[in-house]
Amino acid sequence: MVEAQGETIYRFSSPLLDGREAHIEAFRGRVLLVVNTASRCGFTPQYAGLEQLYRTYKERGFEVLGFPCNQFGRQEPGSAVEIGEFCTEIYGVSFPMFAKIDVNGADAHSLYKFLRQAKPGLLGVFGTNGIRWNFTKFLVDRNGRVVGRFSPSTAPRALAAKIEKLLDSQ
Repeated sequence: MVEAQGETIYRFSSPLLDGREAHIEAFRGRVLLVVNTASRCGFTPQYAGLEQLYRTYKERGFEVLGFPCNQFGRQEPGSAVEIGEFCTEIYGVSFPMFAKIDVNGADAHSLYKFLRQAKPGLLGVFGTNGIRWNFTKFLVDRNGRVVGRFSPSTAPRALAAKIEKLLDSQ
């Protein structure tokens, strides 16, 4: 299914790790990198790279939005408090971390249904547009349009030029 004309990421909301509801609308006008995360994954060290991107570009209008997910090998089993402590104590994460969600299947969060439709992936365990693993990344421009999808193996630093281009173009 193709993204509906004019639809943006701004219509979604989700609770943060502390339980407060966060509306993506609050990030309007910023370049976003939306990532499904996990604390016990081979890609978990990417938290450091994501934090580096965030610190480098946040003053120019960039945000990383982390969405913990336990759907892949049960690699995010912790509570919201445990996830938050892990992220801040081990990786110094200061970007917004949301409550744990599903990214595939019947219970997938509506934001991830939208992201998957906007930028379908390659064939994988969950079909043509399913998320294949933790640390899949979606790049969103300042207008709320999904402009890129990147695999878990794509290092955060590899996205720097694309982020800079989006920051400079608007």
